[in-house]
Amino acid sequence: MTRYRIRTRPTQPFAGERTQARPGRGLEFYELRGYVPGDEPRFVDWKAYARTGRLYTRTFQTESPARFTFFLDGSASMGLHGKALYAERILHLLARMAKAEGAIIWGAGRYQGRAEGVAVRSGPAALLRAPRPQGATVLITDGLDELDWGRLLKRLRRVVLVQVLAAEELSPSLTEAQLRDVETGDRIEVGQLEVAGYLEALERHLYHLKTVARRLGSYALLRVGEPILPALLRQGVLEER
Repeated sequence: MTRYRIRTRPTQPFAGERTQARPGRGLEFYELRGYVPGDEPRFVDWKAYARTGRLYTRTFQTESPARFTFFLDGSASMGLHGKALYAERILHLLARMAKAEGAIIWGAGRYQGRAEGVAVRSGPAALLRAPRPQGATVLITDGLDELDWGRLLKRLRRVVLVQVLAAEELSPSLTEAQLRDVETGDRIEVGQLEVAGYLEALERHLYHLKTVARRLGSYALLRVGEPILPALLRQGVLEER
């Protein structure tokens, strides 16, 4: 198990963004800030200047033990199709790996590491109201809440997004039925046209989540019941040490 670690570096950086960020030993990139007279020229981000016409300086901080905040989606839709139990298995696996690296773990419930934490089991929208977490956020969710996912993910600095969906959600076999939205309680009539529209919208949504998450860290989509470790390795959430 300790052969692997959680990948938090962007796997698909934004256009023009550099992922190497260490001018010397013991330092890691922290953030861009506006240039002020006296800043060292070697730390000016000229690509940012080319994009914006403004000068920015890259700032760095001393490396410290990895810090993870674990968020397990506790919204109503996670109670369907065995998603909640499967998501807890993913949380258990990733939290153990983080502990093996000596990471500081917050919000992982009984899987906490060296730091105290509080289990977070509400919907993902709670992350928009909570203080901005330090380090990497591991978010395990079905991604079905109606919210601005792009805004949420970009707020989290570094993201490890593990999306959990059931076979019934990825490939529904319905032709005609009446369904109830577990999040809102609304009932809707569903036929072949609605199923086709759902699949098209789902494909766009999955692509959006994957694209944004990989620019901020890593992403994996797991189908309930599939072997967890191979899926996380194959999709880049885990990497060899």
